[in-house]
Amino acid sequence: MRSFMTFHLYFNFHMLVYCIPLATVALSLSSKTDKLALLALQEKLTNGAPDSLPSWNESLHFCEWEGVTCGRRHMRVSVLHLENQTFGGTLGPSVGNLTFLRILQLKNVNLYGKIPSQIGRLKRLQVLNLNDNNFHGEIPMELTNCTAIKVIFLSSNQLSGRIPTWFDSMMQLTQLNLGANNLVGTIPSSLGNVSSLQNLSLAQNHLKGSIPYSLGMLSGLKLLILGSNNLSGEIPHSLYNLSNIQVFDLGSNKLFGSLPKNLNVVFPNLIAFLVGYNQKISGTFPSSLSNLTELQMLDISYNAFFGLIPLTLGQLNKLEWFNIGGNNFGIGGAHDLDFFSSLTNCTQLSMIYIFNNSFSGVLPNLIGNFSTHLRLLNMENNKIYGVIPERIGQLIGLTDLEIRNNFLEGIIPDSIGKLKNIVSLGFADNKFSGNIPIVIGNLTMLSELDLSRNKLEGSIPISIRNCTQLQKLSLSSNKLSGYIPNQTFGYLDGLIYLYLYNNSLTGPIPSEFGNLKHLSQLYLSLNKLSGEIPNDLASCIALTQLGLGGNFFHGTIPSFLGSSLRSLEILDLSRNNFSSTIPYELENLTYLHKLDLSFNNLYGEVPIEGVFSNVSAISLARNKNLCGGIPQLKLPTCSKVSTKKHKRSLKKKLIIIISVIGGVLISFIAFLIVYFLMRKPKMLLSSPSLQNGSLRVTYGDLHDATNGFSSSNLVGTGSSGSVYKGHLLHFDRVIAIKVLNLETHGAAKSFMAECKALGKMKHRNLVKIITCCSSADYKGEDFKAIVFEFMSNGSLENLLHNSEDESKNLSLNFTQRVDIALDVANALDYLHHNVEQVVVHCDVKPSNVLLDDTLVAHLGDFGIAKLIHGAMENSSKAQVNSSAIKGTIGYVPPEYGAGGQVSPHGDIYSYGILLLEMLTAKRPTDSMFYDNLNLHKFCKMKIPEEILKIVDSSLLMPFSEDQKFVVKNNIKECLVMFAKIGIACSEEFPTQRMIIKDVIMKLLEIKQKLTC
Repeated sequence: MRSFMTFHLYFNFHMLVYCIPLATVALSLSSKTDKLALLALQEKLTNGAPDSLPSWNESLHFCEWEGVTCGRRHMRVSVLHLENQTFGGTLGPSVGNLTFLRILQLKNVNLYGKIPSQIGRLKRLQVLNLNDNNFHGEIPMELTNCTAIKVIFLSSNQLSGRIPTWFDSMMQLTQLNLGANNLVGTIPSSLGNVSSLQNLSLAQNHLKGSIPYSLGMLSGLKLLILGSNNLSGEIPHSLYNLSNIQVFDLGSNKLFGSLPKNLNVVFPNLIAFLVGYNQKISGTFPSSLSNLTELQMLDISYNAFFGLIPLTLGQLNKLEWFNIGGNNFGIGGAHDLDFFSSLTNCTQLSMIYIFNNSFSGVLPNLIGNFSTHLRLLNMENNKIYGVIPERIGQLIGLTDLEIRNNFLEGIIPDSIGKLKNIVSLGFADNKFSGNIPIVIGNLTMLSELDLSRNKLEGSIPISIRNCTQLQKLSLSSNKLSGYIPNQTFGYLDGLIYLYLYNNSLTGPIPSEFGNLKHLSQLYLSLNKLSGEIPNDLASCIALTQLGLGGNFFHGTIPSFLGSSLRSLEILDLSRNNFSSTIPYELENLTYLHKLDLSFNNLYGEVPIEGVFSNVSAISLARNKNLCGGIPQLKLPTCSKVSTKKHKRSLKKKLIIIISVIGGVLISFIAFLIVYFLMRKPKMLLSSPSLQNGSLRVTYGDLHDATNGFSSSNLVGTGSSGSVYKGHLLHFDRVIAIKVLNLETHGAAKSFMAECKALGKMKHRNLVKIITCCSSADYKGEDFKAIVFEFMSNGSLENLLHNSEDESKNLSLNFTQRVDIALDVANALDYLHHNVEQVVVHCDVKPSNVLLDDTLVAHLGDFGIAKLIHGAMENSSKAQVNSSAIKGTIGYVPPEYGAGGQVSPHGDIYSYGILLLEMLTAKRPTDSMFYDNLNLHKFCKMKIPEEILKIVDSSLLMPFSEDQKFVVKNNIKECLVMFAKIGIACSEEFPTQRMIIKDVIMKLLEIKQKLTC
């Protein structure tokens, strides 16, 4: 017996000794399986891109790789969580080898392909989140093997097929989100058997049929989201048994029926009630909603509700969204809007929609007591009358105010100018009178302004030029008069739609309309405008519709309408005094489908190609001397004799004109020769101003303007020269004079480059050059200077890094920095895309960004700029080798140092460094950057978690330590977005850098978030 026990102990001891290394080996093998699975996943997820998931390498244990979490006991992968990246690959089958995986979250990482069936091998899987990708195909049936699964999120993909009936086998499933896909068929009634379900979202698919009655059996359901499908039939009464419901969304379907009168009893925990856009849900306003004190969102729009709104809504003190538009509310009485008084108690309201109803009565003055959180107020298409209350100016949070198509009258109150955050203002189709208030110019965030179809009079206010974000401006069908103001629309270079038709405007079309590079529709018809169509309009290459009919324009129809405006679809030049032939270039307009040249004095042969081949697309009536064209026009045949006579007549006229011009030129040249021979050689005239300017200055003028180039007028100095502040006689603006240091190598070339670069460019975010002066000083030495508009707030460099002049030591807040970044981005967009020759600045940095008195940024110093297309056309050395580019250390892109070609990508790199410098207030040459660390890598390492540690401390100055959570919760996201733009722009390889138009969109998104 003793020997048996001894043997037993001996056996157990040795087994214990030998089992330890065996277990270790087994664990090692299992870990290796996970590692190999991850590496295989990486290859598929990233399409083999070497820079993606850089931490997934041999230098780290795989449990420390980005997005990977391992269990402590087995060191097996339990969580794979990656989101908001741009992998662009697929989810490989090796995911099925991560058998200890509990959470698989690959959200918004740009994956495509099918969801692999191997996912069914993950028996421990509890959470599957593949939202916001591009997966297609059907939902794999193998998911039924994942018996422990609790959460399935597959929304915002391209999944197709029907909703599987087998979800009822997943007895632990609590959340199912299949929204925003391409799913078809009906909602399976078997979903009613998944008793554990708490959240169900099938919105934004192509589902049809009725809502299954069985869904009313899901007693634990809190979220039911079935909106934006094609569901039909009556809302099942069983759904009103779901007493735990918090979000009830059946909107944008084809449902009908009525709502229960005791909604507060049926859904006591309701937060959001959304049944809008069903067309057929009817009845009076459910007054029991007033007792739902947790309600935040109410949308019953576009249905068949009617009657008055109860006066008890003030109890909804958490209500944020109130949408009752598109019904038949109101009885046309004076008390229809009495419920507004109760809404003033809803202190969280941010959106009020009452549009498309039958509300009457006057706008009460208490409208000014609405929540300061109110961002949108839409009352259009009702029967509201009276005047706009002065107190509307108290709604300082408004971004959208729409009161179109009512019976409002009187003047537009000046208090409207207090709505500094307004983006869209719609006052069309009312009876407003008086002038357009000058305070409109205070609304600098305005994107859309519609005052059309009123009785407004007077002139267009010049102050509107301050609304530099405008994209749509409609002042049509009023009684406006006077000239279209000069130096106004040139500032609105973002305009896409401009409607000024049906007024009494006079004078010519301002040449500055040529600055409107994004203009798509321009209608000036039915006014009293005169003159010729300016050649500047040839720059509006985005124009699709041009309406100039019913005016007093004369002269020829310019050929650039066909040669430059190649996107034109509609062209109306009717009822004017044009007297010329029809330019054959109009035949080239591929998209032109409506052309009206009627009621003019046109003559000669009508073209037959393009739009002229379709008789229903053109109108040529009341032009007596036209001939030819397609037979359907029934015009007389063109006479060869008359054609020859016409040509001979033109030839004679040309000979006479050329003779006269030749005589004048000879006389002028003789005068110049005599004049210069008689002058002293040292007292040379300065060169003329730019082609588009009229100001000419001499050395003496600039000497007097700067008090003899006094040091008291010195603004700054640099390697290329000195800048002085001055006042020219008979010139009302302060000027800045850049006097070039001609001893510097290449200074003369720099002078010519800058004059050439800026001479033909006009943009609100470029430093405006007034003139150039190439002359001799009082000692007979060469003198070269460039005269600019003076920028009162100096350079961005001084503001970021503490100007020596403390009176100008402003502290830029984050919003101001975003605005400056936008200004510089718009300038680069113009240089790279909207001028005849692509201009590469080559020296984008804070000292070359100048700020005017309103802190609008202007990009300057084009001394080393390159006109790329010009170089390519005129030289065999078209590559514009960057070895000649000096630039500034820290801002020069890496490819220039390696002899790479100058390109807009280089400016983007410099701009990215500028953004990071604006964010951190650290120069790229700061002493902290050495060895392999630079500003780009420093910021990339610190975001997003440590963003508040690296930003310029002055950005956080308004916040005390107790308020830091405000920063963290409200602007941290925007700071991270700003940093990411700078990082994306300053990537090492040019093709990886962000394009400037995407930069602008992202910055506008940040600006919108900051104003919300």
